[in-house]
Amino acid sequence: MADFLDEKRREIAGRLKELEPSVHEYDRLRAALDALEGVKSDGAPARRSAARAGGGSRGSRGGGGGGDASGRRGRPRGTGTRSKEALELVRNQPGISIPEMAESMGIKQNYLYRVLPQLQKDGLVRKDGRGWHPLEAA
Repeated sequence: MADFLDEKRREIAGRLKELEPSVHEYDRLRAALDALEGVKSDGAPARRSAARAGGGSRGSRGGGGGGDASGRRGRPRGTGTRSKEALELVRNQPGISIPEMAESMGIKQNYLYRVLPQLQKDGLVRKDGRGWHPLEAA
């Protein structure tokens, strides 16, 4: 049994080593896509809020400024394309649950457990039991 476990540990460690460059590439591509979301099609920077304008680079480490008044770095919660996609699902399928949304979007549920309460705070959706429903614009 010990030989089997040792072999599996070596296999997993080897596979992790093979995948590591892909993880780094994913992180770089994600950062590039996030940066491009803030640029208009004509190449000019999109208007940014005052909170975002003074921020440093997204991937920088260490102390220092940037971010909004809450002290969070990066873009404000609920402003990404996933948030918009989740809102569209709620509008198209009132009563949809988070597990159903996650499956439809091809993402993990934990992300939606952060996004939907923010959409609720913003007055865009309401929760009824396990389902989410759109709120009509006033």
